[in-house]
Amino acid sequence: MQIEYNLSEIETIAAAILEESQHKIITFHGEMGVGKTTLIKVLAKQLGVNELTNSPTFSIVNEYRTDKEIIYHFDCYRIEDEIEAYDIGIEEYLYSDAWCFIEWPERIENLLPEEITEVKINKINEQMRSIHLKN
Repeated sequence: MQIEYNLSEIETIAAAILEESQHKIITFHGEMGVGKTTLIKVLAKQLGVNELTNSPTFSIVNEYRTDKEIIYHFDCYRIEDEIEAYDIGIEEYLYSDAWCFIEWPERIENLLPEEITEVKINKINEQMRSIHLKN
């Protein structure tokens, strides 16, 4: 799936990602400020998260719960090496059958399972983005 979208259409894009994704582990690729966290917030809301969601930049992982699901939101930007990821118990999260939304996945690339969905976001201009989803 490859789509160009206006930021005002982010709800529709999030719904399409949930519909098209074949895996509960979704990695988000893109430059700083492209909108990865914003998109993940909308995904969490669409899955039923009612609490305030925010970036786990300093905590590395945030956990959200719905009536039916657990969602883990990772920001791996500050992870220095794979040992640090092991120290936070990354494998337990990834193999928990919970939703895992991972920003900066290249920092833990060797630890990711093979069956993931990749979302690549590119900034076209201030209001437009392109997204490429690969299962």
